[in-house]
Amino acid sequence: MSEEFSGTDLLAERFEAERPQLRSVAYRMLGSVAEAEDAVQEAWLKLSRGDVSEVRNLGAWLTTVVGRVCLDQLRSRASRREDPLPEQEGQVRLPDPVVSGLTALDPVHEILVADSVGIALMVILETLSPAERVAFVLHDMFDVPFDAIAEVLGRTSASTRQLASRARRRVRDATPAADSDNARKREVVEAFMAASRGGDFDALLAVLDPEVVARSDGGTLVPSVLRRGAADVASQAITFARFAAAGRLVLVNGSPGMVSFAEGRPLSVMSFTIHDGRITAMDILTDPTRLAALGLTA
Repeated sequence: MSEEFSGTDLLAERFEAERPQLRSVAYRMLGSVAEAEDAVQEAWLKLSRGDVSEVRNLGAWLTTVVGRVCLDQLRSRASRREDPLPEQEGQVRLPDPVVSGLTALDPVHEILVADSVGIALMVILETLSPAERVAFVLHDMFDVPFDAIAEVLGRTSASTRQLASRARRRVRDATPAADSDNARKREVVEAFMAASRGGDFDALLAVLDPEVVARSDGGTLVPSVLRRGAADVASQAITFARFAAAGRLVLVNGSPGMVSFAEGRPLSVMSFTIHDGRITAMDILTDPTRLAALGLTA
């Protein structure tokens, strides 16, 4: 083993230094915080049990290992078809949100959602093929060279470059225009919450884009809902106004969002896409199993 990485304790120390970055890579690949952690742990097992005597760049080596683990997971999903596409046959599948307080993200959450990896972008990543997603995430988000990605995918560098280019076009074409000022976005979300609580239909129409889309992922036990248009979305918001009354502002993937509670249990996490001061999309996780796993408290 090279002197740089010799010794189990030193190896573990070096791995822990890389863990936040690896978790960030895996989260973008899989859209699941728990599965991302599992992928990182598998990388540690491969590292601790393997021969890394020739490794000179541990971070790069671990990133490619995590890439392979995530690729296998994505291919397994595709073969089982366990996850519907975001709007496939009326079903909705949303990635795990990363929820934190309004003041600032804690360091673990901050690196997970760095570079404005919001829920809307994560939804788009769900529509890519496994190979496209791996190529795009590794190259465009983490600057991994195409030669290294080609080894992960078992393809040529030229083919890998084409995959990333195709994925980049799909992401660019599908990414909605969005405001970036969090203070202004918070004002819009607060206006939505106030209008919902007050049952003010006109105020809701004022804050919603006429073509707003609301996607709700209820998991296997609760029906998913896909609504379009300000009137339909506003009516639904008023219907569930009692949950808005128990809601609070949070950061969802680094952007102002909302968590609703009932009897201390989380009922939903809402992420908003806002453009020109109006809500153009709402992504709502209501799956009780996944909400429970987020560890949210009222």
